[in-house]
Amino acid sequence: MSFTRTVFEVIDFRSFSNLWFWIMLAVIWSSASHWVLGVPFDMIQRARRHGGEALADLETLVRINVDRILYIARTAGLLLAGFAAFVLTSLAILAFWYRIELAQAVVLIALPITLVGAMSLSAAHRIAVEAPQGEAMMRRLSRHRFWVQVIGMISIFVTAMYGMYQNLVAVYGIWR
Repeated sequence: MSFTRTVFEVIDFRSFSNLWFWIMLAVIWSSASHWVLGVPFDMIQRARRHGGEALADLETLVRINVDRILYIARTAGLLLAGFAAFVLTSLAILAFWYRIELAQAVVLIALPITLVGAMSLSAAHRIAVEAPQGEAMMRRLSRHRFWVQVIGMISIFVTAMYGMYQNLVAVYGIWR
């Protein structure tokens, strides 16, 4: 038996046993937690440390991104919500009724990211209504980032557990 054949028998290149899937999952969640309402987190830290012009830049960028998010929600929000519901429902049916592993992998990424999108819309609306300044703005953005990270950790954990289950089923054919 050759080395490559052994490797390909041990490492199955399906969704949950594919290295690229796990790299993509890590990149998606690290990006989601780095970009808080479209603002890079290092900019929030720099504004907290230095204040002054860095804080003014942060407040301007947050205002621009909040206005952009709310404009999109007002003009196309209902259409986007309907389309997202259609896509997520279709993926869930393909994933769990027809047991298509690629759809399962996409659902385990798309569903929590959709939740993060809804949270971002809510945070943008809250920022627009309350118009926080300075430290209050940075606290609001940091709190939003914290909850995005919590959702990301739960999502990665659930995806890893489900992926291990799928890999065990594929290798040993058990528990189905």
